[in-house]
Amino acid sequence: MHDASRAAVRGLVAAVTVLIAFAILTPVRLNAQISPGPLSRAHASLDVPLDCAKCHGGRREPTTQRCLACHREIAAVQQQQRGYHARDGKGACASCHPDHAGRDFALIKWPTGSEKTFDHAATGWTLEGKHREVECASCHKATFRVDAAAALSPRQGGPRWVGLQQRCASCHVDPHRASLGERCASCHDMTGWKPAAKFDHAETRYPLTGRHARVECASCHLAPRLRPRPDSAGKLVPVFRPVPAADCSSCHADPHQGRLTGKCASCHVTTSFRSIERGAFAHERTRFPLVGRHADVACAKCHVGYPRTINRPAFATCGTCHTDPHGGRTTLAGRVVDCAACHRVQGFAPATFTAVQHQATAFPLRGRHAMVRCSDCHRARDIAGARVVADLRPAAATCASCHSNPHGAQLAGRRDAGACESCHDVAGWRPGSFTLAAHAALRLPLQGRHAEITCAACHGPDRRGLRPLPATASLGVARVIMRPPEVTCEACHRNPHGAIASRDTTCATCHDARAFRPSTIDVASHSRFRFALQGAHRTVPCAACHRELERAQVARGAATLVLATLRGSRDTASLGLRAPEGCASCHVTPHGTQFASRPDRGACEACHTVDGFRPAALFDHDRDTKFPLTPAHVRVPCASCHVRPAPVGGQQRPVVYRGTVVRCTQCHAGGRP
Repeated sequence: MHDASRAAVRGLVAAVTVLIAFAILTPVRLNAQISPGPLSRAHASLDVPLDCAKCHGGRREPTTQRCLACHREIAAVQQQQRGYHARDGKGACASCHPDHAGRDFALIKWPTGSEKTFDHAATGWTLEGKHREVECASCHKATFRVDAAAALSPRQGGPRWVGLQQRCASCHVDPHRASLGERCASCHDMTGWKPAAKFDHAETRYPLTGRHARVECASCHLAPRLRPRPDSAGKLVPVFRPVPAADCSSCHADPHQGRLTGKCASCHVTTSFRSIERGAFAHERTRFPLVGRHADVACAKCHVGYPRTINRPAFATCGTCHTDPHGGRTTLAGRVVDCAACHRVQGFAPATFTAVQHQATAFPLRGRHAMVRCSDCHRARDIAGARVVADLRPAAATCASCHSNPHGAQLAGRRDAGACESCHDVAGWRPGSFTLAAHAALRLPLQGRHAEITCAACHGPDRRGLRPLPATASLGVARVIMRPPEVTCEACHRNPHGAIASRDTTCATCHDARAFRPSTIDVASHSRFRFALQGAHRTVPCAACHRELERAQVARGAATLVLATLRGSRDTASLGLRAPEGCASCHVTPHGTQFASRPDRGACEACHTVDGFRPAALFDHDRDTKFPLTPAHVRVPCASCHVRPAPVGGQQRPVVYRGTVVRCTQCHAGGRP
């Protein structure tokens, strides 16, 4: 044998001897001790025959555990349940990372054959948008391997796939300097940083409305007041937080120079500075709060130049803006006052000047005047050549200042020239205030039933039973005659008695104004006539002598009688009052014709008085007869001598007074009484 061959054999024997000795001394048994091939360059330090157990372990120990014991970064991400090795790549390590294939073997068996075709979604991080265009090495480099697992790798340097994070800030520089937090995806997406597609300003504390929605972002976020700082390239970085925006004055200069307090938004809206939100504008914070009708006035009515400019109009008095509709005649208690003394901002009408206040003026409102509308008296008219909407001082010295005289010139001759207040008061035209006492001073005092008669019965156009009013305008529009011609009884009432006893006898002689019946004639006043009532006549009813009273049926009542005796009445009965004279006119003589031959023809009053028929008080038996009565005869009853003869033909005959016996023997027989 050659020496070289012998040396190789000796080396092989020595190696086998060593392996046998290692197997004997080592408690772990190996299935093989001969390497199937060189290890990759990454594992070259382990390519020693006696170091197999460092990767393969014993029979019962999986090789994967030995891999994870060395590659702790893989064990870390698996424990955190993230990355490819915690998902599809969590099987045996050798299935994707075989070795013993030579020093130049890449140790990675890509499922798709290459890292360029690897489905990155298998790692739990799908590449979208711009990330799909970036080279793998651009992200998987030491600069971005900031995760703690990267430090556990046994090999540093060169391309590594483990150690990246899903936070944007782990790869990208935060231009907001952490002022907005780390959730970049809340505003940005993978298509690009600009524009921030997911950002909605309405979800911030300052939604953009009106003109703000059209303002460039840099106008607010690069404003000098925010003091933005430059980046490494010297470019200013926008400030997104904090950005003061509590009030408009944070960005805009105050055009009111501090004259108005409060926030700008209480008056202005974001559509334009010149647009005022009337519902939000707090005009009450100014010195002139808008209330009542002022709240409906357009801004330009007061603020000349609005909306270009907003001036400060004077408003000390109402007259500053409003013309005086009263021509400068507005005074209270002699002092000139402003509109506010009588009007409210809710409207000029109705005025606040009350009837109670009117009582303190020269013309207090009483009676019906308190119910009259203000405009009925305070009317529009021309004063000093100017038109005044409402004259506050109309003439009111007399009733005639406002009211026309409805009676014409009938009362012009009175001392008061027919002043209205002499007959009327402010309570109303009707009824008049002309009293019965006042009427008593006129030609016809109203007494008795006259006091009950309505004024219109004599003064009105419908004067029943009286002469109609003259058809003349002198009576005035009221058509009331103030001086009727009827002042006597006969002027209104028809005389039912015909010819009266004398010229001095009038209606008032027997009647008064209380009623026609009964008349005022009593027993005493009857003596003024030709037949005084004496004796029994005093108790005789009037109708017993004046029979026509019964025929006229005056018992219909006094009121009917009054109406029935008016001049125009046609149903008034004639009531002649001339009663017959003499006793025989009323009384039938009971003596027949016994005394017809006497000189007085048997006049009743020769023997009887008005006190009664019996006894015949004026009859004297001694004087008036031929048979004087002796003392004995005086005691004899008259009927003993003057007897009534027997009736003849059923007719009663009178007592015999004349022709009786006068001899004693005619009455006394035998000399005895």
